[in-house]
Amino acid sequence: MFIVGILSWWYSGGLLDRFQRVRERVSSTIDYFSIDLLLRTLFAPFRQISAGRVDGPIGVKWHAFIDRLVSRCIGGIVRTGTILFGTIAIVLSVIIGLITILLWLLVPVVPFVGVILTIIGWTPWS
Repeated sequence: MFIVGILSWWYSGGLLDRFQRVRERVSSTIDYFSIDLLLRTLFAPFRQISAGRVDGPIGVKWHAFIDRLVSRCIGGIVRTGTILFGTIAIVLSVIIGLITILLWLLVPVVPFVGVILTIIGWTPWS
């Protein structure tokens, strides 16, 4: 009865808890990188507080235009790198989560497989 209780929890409540933890981990990774926000602001100026309108002679306006252009290019490069790294991190998080769930499903079966292999006489060094 004890083993039946453990196995029933393992494949019901324990498995649901494992799914929830994997989902929370993936959701946390998605929230951490916020790829949707990075895509919306892909070419926004990068850390430039004064990216507004500039008044003055044409030289000052041209200098401000070049500053904003360079800042937008740097912002695009940094955000593209972050998007790529975030996508890789999310995919790895999903893969690790699936492996975790698969291992969770297989752990109770391992002792039975060991007993069966012992009965049939299998040894790992033969």
